[in-house]
Amino acid sequence: MKKISRRLFVGAGATGAVAIASQLNGNGVANAQNGQINLYSSRHYNTDDELYDNFSRITGIKVNLIEGKADALIQRIKSEGRNSQADVLMTVDAGRLWRADSEGLFTPVNSQILNASIPASLRHPNGHWFGFSKRARVIMYNKNKVNPFELSTYEDLANSKWRNKIAIRSSSHIYNQSLVASLIEVYGEKETLRWCQGFVQNFARPPQGNDRAQIEAAAAGIAEIAIANTYYLPRYAKSNEQSKLAVYDQVKVHFPNQRDRGTHVNITGAGLVKTAPNREGGIRFLEYLASPFAQAFFAQGNNEYPVVEGTPVDPIVASFGLFKADDLNVASYGPNLPLAVKIMDQAGWR
Repeated sequence: MKKISRRLFVGAGATGAVAIASQLNGNGVANAQNGQINLYSSRHYNTDDELYDNFSRITGIKVNLIEGKADALIQRIKSEGRNSQADVLMTVDAGRLWRADSEGLFTPVNSQILNASIPASLRHPNGHWFGFSKRARVIMYNKNKVNPFELSTYEDLANSKWRNKIAIRSSSHIYNQSLVASLIEVYGEKETLRWCQGFVQNFARPPQGNDRAQIEAAAAGIAEIAIANTYYLPRYAKSNEQSKLAVYDQVKVHFPNQRDRGTHVNITGAGLVKTAPNREGGIRFLEYLASPFAQAFFAQGNNEYPVVEGTPVDPIVASFGLFKADDLNVASYGPNLPLAVKIMDQAGWR
């Protein structure tokens, strides 16, 4: 993935950068103690480099990026103990943030900027971590095979009318575990198990591949419905390959549960590590991620939804339409994850 030019974000971030500088920079000089932060991140998008470079331009604080898979980074910080040099841990999915927090890796942050900017449903109740972008997990469908007026809720996907029509990735992936965990929070164990059993019976094929594989299966007619995060679909629209453009043309988006609780959302989030050697710099970085520039970057750099109200989204994402998001606190997913995995196993979701 190529780098995003800073010019792309001038409209959203140019005037905001002045305000950010005054918020984050203090006297405009980063002292030796605050001269750098160590960011442990499981986000794997090359476009994020510009996000970090802009923070350094504003504050004078260098961002040292340590990348890896979420579980490996969590284990590394845990193993390093009091000697860890990690200041901030950033990862995708509230379930992974819960795992890190359950290991005691985060320390509370009480920031007026973060508390005012980020909705309560998208951050830890005690400030252990904060969501900085939203990811909607939706129903995508083959426009030639599915009447969109027949689509409604996640719950309805257990209806036998969808037998052999649904494509979804493995139960081992945190995206699906968090979805089921959210249903447990709403319905409890028994009702969620009943739903999951009906849902699994409607699979068009054994779960395989990532979200893109599900979208492509729906486009090819292997399935009629795919469960996937919205940010994957715009990548097909922005491709120069005719085969990918054809996938985009064939697949449409439905936001479930618009007449009741809303569509399931998850987050990219981050928190201050308990042993952070540069606590001040880490907090300034977290506050920066809620700034106009950073929020526009999340929205336009990776086709995600911003968490700060009023931030414009990518035009292709905007074409999917407005939607009501579930306001269930994403922090509730984590404690339900072990039970979610158990239910998925019992239902035969592999």
